[in-house]
Amino acid sequence: MTIYYVNSAAGSDRNSGTTQNSAFATLSKVESLTLKPGDSVLLAKGSVFNEQFDIKYSGSESAPITIGSYGTGAAPVIHSGGDGIHSLYASNIVIENLKISNTGGPGIYAGNVKNWTVRDVEIAKTGLSESDGAVTFRSSQNVTIQDSKITGVNGDGFWIEKVNGIKLLNNTVTSANGSRADAVQINDSSNILVKGNHLDQTDANSPKGVIALVRATDAVIEDNVLTGGGFGISAPAGNNIAIRDNDISGYHGYDWSFAIGLGDQGDSRDYDISGNYIHDGAWGVVVTASSGTSYVRTNIKVHDNVFDDLTQAALKVDRPASGSFYDNTMESGVKATSISPAIADAHTFTVKNNQTVADVDTILASSVAETAVLTEASADQAVVAVHDNLKIFTDTGAAHRGNLLENDSSENGTLALRRFGDESVGKHGLTLTGDYGVIHVDRQGNYAYTLDETKLPDHSGHVSESFSYRINDGTSHHSDTDTLTVFVHLDGLLS
Repeated sequence: MTIYYVNSAAGSDRNSGTTQNSAFATLSKVESLTLKPGDSVLLAKGSVFNEQFDIKYSGSESAPITIGSYGTGAAPVIHSGGDGIHSLYASNIVIENLKISNTGGPGIYAGNVKNWTVRDVEIAKTGLSESDGAVTFRSSQNVTIQDSKITGVNGDGFWIEKVNGIKLLNNTVTSANGSRADAVQINDSSNILVKGNHLDQTDANSPKGVIALVRATDAVIEDNVLTGGGFGISAPAGNNIAIRDNDISGYHGYDWSFAIGLGDQGDSRDYDISGNYIHDGAWGVVVTASSGTSYVRTNIKVHDNVFDDLTQAALKVDRPASGSFYDNTMESGVKATSISPAIADAHTFTVKNNQTVADVDTILASSVAETAVLTEASADQAVVAVHDNLKIFTDTGAAHRGNLLENDSSENGTLALRRFGDESVGKHGLTLTGDYGVIHVDRQGNYAYTLDETKLPDHSGHVSESFSYRINDGTSHHSDTDTLTVFVHLDGLLS
């Protein structure tokens, strides 16, 4: 098990590469080696490599090959006219703590691989050809991508095709642009978990959306914050799909826009859509297809969701389907269902025990409290942070205020805000400049967000930005993280 060091500024390809003081200078030198299981290739922080890195050899399940970084300063950067990192048939690989930007193809492209982990990787301005995603995996098995950030790319954020075993965990995708770009595109794959991601397509200028899950088998999409795009989650065909506990908003770019859609690209069986907060959009859940299709749509359960501030119905069913819509909550002004007469007369899609309320915040607060109790009982979690929303409809120039901790909980009754964004919250608080305003927070969780209307785009609808934060219970042993999302409704501000 050998560690190889690469330093673009101070290294030399005439060196041995096996110590920091005798580092290689180029990735091509590493490619000339026969890497073995357990080997590591560490790139010096502050280095910039203007070349594609081809990974040719495999590790083992117990001793993967690791591509990472060392030293202090900014993460090492890979630029390339081709892909950033490219691999075919190499398995048992870990890629971590790097930045990949300004590439002609994907930041990471891998095909016919097994057991890959990508973590703490930043990818920006990739895919100049729009042909692939910033991170692309094809015909592979057991791929985990976590704690990574993708921003300003020209293709999809993630493009996953024919992969058995894919986990996307706690990643951020912002502005996956291009005429064919979704934040996440997963095709013909199985054993899928998409959890804890923050995916923002507010700035996308196409009918594409946030998550496209096409012909999936055994998939769970949960605890994600999805904003913008032509749609939230399109799962047009699949089997055994769970879509639960997501926050989906801002998808009202078109009159057909929906939070969750299914049924228009193949058979759809055994869908469970529950616990989602669906708001600030057009349609809620749609079961539909173009005329002339004869797909099977069976056992579609839509329950325990909250629908708020929609221009269309919470549920639309206009093609033959069997299922149920029950125990959902709509804020007053949101139409519950739009079911075609033929479907209603067939009695195959039942509607029962739904409610309309004047203020969904009361329902959400109750749900949060119940979740905290259940979490404490089942997992003994000492600190629970809950997602916060700030909605701005009008602005007088004064700060919009709230508290991040008021819906959070801890076993010992103590809560403190320790980090906000990427910064520590000191005794005098912290001020950050966002995309559309300035926010100040203190350790008690109080925040004041001042909108800068000069930064707002000149169009209707809404924009949003999110700030992550970490809380603890006064000790360093128990903590939790979540986000504050600020929604700015432009129609009232720009009129």
